[in-house]
Amino acid sequence: MELSDIEKLYLQRQSCREFSDREVGEDLIGEICRIALLAPSARNAQPWQLIAVMGNQLPEFVKAVQPMGMNRFASDANALIVVAEDGGGVMQVGPVLRENPYVKNDLGILTAHLVLAAEAAGLGTCILGARDENRLRELLGFKKDRHIPHVVAVGYPKEGYEIREKKRKPLETTFTLLK
Repeated sequence: MELSDIEKLYLQRQSCREFSDREVGEDLIGEICRIALLAPSARNAQPWQLIAVMGNQLPEFVKAVQPMGMNRFASDANALIVVAEDGGGVMQVGPVLRENPYVKNDLGILTAHLVLAAEAAGLGTCILGARDENRLRELLGFKKDRHIPHVVAVGYPKEGYEIREKKRKPLETTFTLLK
């Protein structure tokens, strides 16, 4: 693998807001989740759980990510993948990681791995910021203190969905090399 291969993947990956009706197989969803779960975490705590929602379960979960009419495109997604804090794994690694400040970082890293694995598989994704976390916890049977920082809409992009040019700040304003 070359660095240019990674750059190509990064340039192609974007938030997809137009999904086709082409079905995504359960096996493919499972495979991108398996690959994403290879993400690193502080002290290898793996303080996470991925829950893929498809089929008959999907409509109720879609409602939970459409507060105030937002994320309407999520209705066309073939799956939602919920990224949740593990309900107890952090406690297993000892007192050092109780109230672990790294958990949020680890969940962000996992989510990045998830959307890049999906992109490599030809799927489009959108990390949904707006969501009713209380409703999601209720649907999943989670306790009130269990955090769900990310929900990712997944599906094949609609035919002709244009890859937008990446507009980034100039490198000299966002990168510094100290020596």
